[in-house]
Amino acid sequence: MFYSHFLPQSQQSQAPLSELERAMDSIIDVFHQYSRREGDRDTLSRGELKLLIEKQLSNYLKHVKNKATIDQIMKDLDVNKDAQLSFGEVMLLVTRVTCATHEHLHEHQHQHQHQHQHHH
Repeated sequence: MFYSHFLPQSQQSQAPLSELERAMDSIIDVFHQYSRREGDRDTLSRGELKLLIEKQLSNYLKHVKNKATIDQIMKDLDVNKDAQLSFGEVMLLVTRVTCATHEHLHEHQHQHQHQHQHHH
């Protein structure tokens, strides 16, 4: 992997994690909480994905304009069509939902500013 030579050899020599690094660590931790439940320990089955979405994305997935069904999401993300989602495939979902949420927040701020200007 291209970036692997940047990663520290041992955790001991590492400075405290930054806010972004902690967020990245959390994403990995959450993925593993669900990937270990059934079948392959390092991929998500359809059932594991459904649980992860229900428990971990219930608020943010609302911002994705047309909340797709689990089957549709699974089909979209399963690039190699093995009916399992690797960490990289799940990161596509995390990225899309994060971008949609970011846009949603901007829209919300823009509407708020617009209303605010009306009052003057």
